[in-house]
Order: sequence, then structure tokens, then C-alpha cells
Amino acid sequence: MLQFITHPSDRYSIAEEVQMVLEGGCKWIQLRLKDASDEEFRQTALEIIPLCKENEAFLVFDDRVELAKEMSVHGVHLGKDDMNPLVARENMGPEAIIGCTANTAADIIAFRGWDVDYVGLGPFRYTTTKSKLSPIIGLDGYRTIVDEVRKTDILIPIVAIGGITLEDIPAIMDTGVNGVAMSGAIINAPDPVEYTRSAISALREAFKKR
Repeated sequence: MLQFITHPSDRYSIAEEVQMVLEGGCKWIQLRLKDASDEEFRQTALEIIPLCKENEAFLVFDDRVELAKEMSVHGVHLGKDDMNPLVARENMGPEAIIGCTANTAADIIAFRGWDVDYVGLGPFRYTTTKSKLSPIIGLDGYRTIVDEVRKTDILIPIVAIGGITLEDIPAIMDTGVNGVAMSGAIINAPDPVEYTRSAISALREAFKKR
């Protein structure tokens, strides 16, 4: 599973970014515009919702629960300082996708019994996408955290995030995570469409080896 997280760039508009990763075969988009007003966020969402529908891709908003509900997108991704997932579930209903951010095994275990669909576990390495960065996890950290979580019989999908590149995918997937989220590596690539294709191909290969 590859999730693409939008990130403002000098080269492309958000809609262009989304168009390219969809063309590359990505089926999961997270619209993230931390510093945008609700109106700016809404305008960008209006540009990319039709693209996601056309390509049968999931679209989740970073936070902005009320907007996600208003615009009938698939769900939200909630950071540690965002709305409580239980409140978001109550607002958005049983069908919505609700993902949450985690940095430790304890963070994930705390979601036991909650209706959370996946966890974004990171950061893998230093990334400029986030202003308040949690401690770097690294490969050994992922392996330890996944083992610890699975020993408690929690099967929630874990998505690795934070500075991940194409070259990292085989080793990261080998730690037992269920997918990766990428942002800068894709939009800064010479050919983002081809880079997305290669990332999806690497993920497929990694799953075959399990």
C-alpha cells in the first residue's frame, strides 16, 4: 500500500502532484495543507476530488474533519494534536477511514478497541514535511515496534512515514509494516509518474517475499 501525502512545491500545483501520482498507479491520497485556511483547503480539494474519483482512489484529509464530512471524502488522518479519533468517528460515521499518527508502540497500543483503520508510524528519518518532528525511528525501531504491537494481538495496519525513498522500501517492508507513505521523494523526482510506478512495483515485490 502506497499513500501519497501532498506537499507544496515550487514545481507543481497540488492538483498536478495528485494527477501525476494517480497516473503512476497510486490509489491513496492524503491532502495535507497545514498552513492553508479552510477556504484555500476547500478550493484545492475541489480540484483533486474529481481526479481521485476518476481514478477510483481513496482521498483522506489531514485533520479538517468538518471539511471532510462536508465534502464527502473517504476519511481523515489525525495527528497527535488533532481531533480525538473517537470524536472524529462519531462525526464521520462508520464507513469513514480514520488514520492516526504514532511514534511508539505505546501510541499504537493505546488505540486498542478504538475504531481506527490504520496508523502512520514515523518518522523513518529526518523530513522537512513536518515542523514538529518526533524522534527518528529507523529500521531497527520499526522492527521492534511492529513486533511489540503484534505480540499484543493488535492487527491494525501500520504505514511507515517520514523521509522514505524508493531505495528504502524493501528494507522497511521487511520490518513487518503494511505500507509506506511518501511525499517529497516523489514530487522531487525527475519523473514523479515513473517514480510512483517504481515505488508501487517495489511494494508488490516486497509483499511477494512475505
